[in-house]
Amino acid sequence: MQSVPSQYTEQLQALKVLIVDDEAAMRKVTKSLLQVIGIKTIYEARDGRSGLDTLCRHAPDVVILDWSMPDINGPEFVREVRSPGTFPYPAVPIIMLTAHGDRSHVVEAVRLGVNEFLLKPVSSTALLTRLVSIVANPRQMVKKGGRYVPEPRKMSSYKPEIDPALADLVMI
Repeated sequence: MQSVPSQYTEQLQALKVLIVDDEAAMRKVTKSLLQVIGIKTIYEARDGRSGLDTLCRHAPDVVILDWSMPDINGPEFVREVRSPGTFPYPAVPIIMLTAHGDRSHVVEAVRLGVNEFLLKPVSSTALLTRLVSIVANPRQMVKKGGRYVPEPRKMSSYKPEIDPALADLVMI
């Protein structure tokens, strides 16, 4: 396994992860990356509908989800999962893994209740970082409108020193 703080190694190895992606090659790559990280229990689904079924059947700890899929796409999947009172696992952490990296997709994913967002192609380091974040700093789910979403992250109070000559040009 890659270099991980030892207190998270066992937690990561014990994770059950569901990969939902319509591309078999991408599921295979993602599964390989998870295995490199040390995750042993990995489920796969080829579309959103079978992903929802697999989620209900196996109750994974994390879902890695593609945006674009036929039938039920990534955003529809998240809407279904985050529905309080109608879905049995509304708080499962979801990592959106997609080729759609424009701002509108990221904003939409966050609004829907995605915990983390990654761009394809993904490295094992980037995936590991997101998984450690989910394990080390789990975010409470809060009800927002008619769905559950992860509590927003706290903004850092860090403010770098700025050259006074540049202060008018920089917004903090």
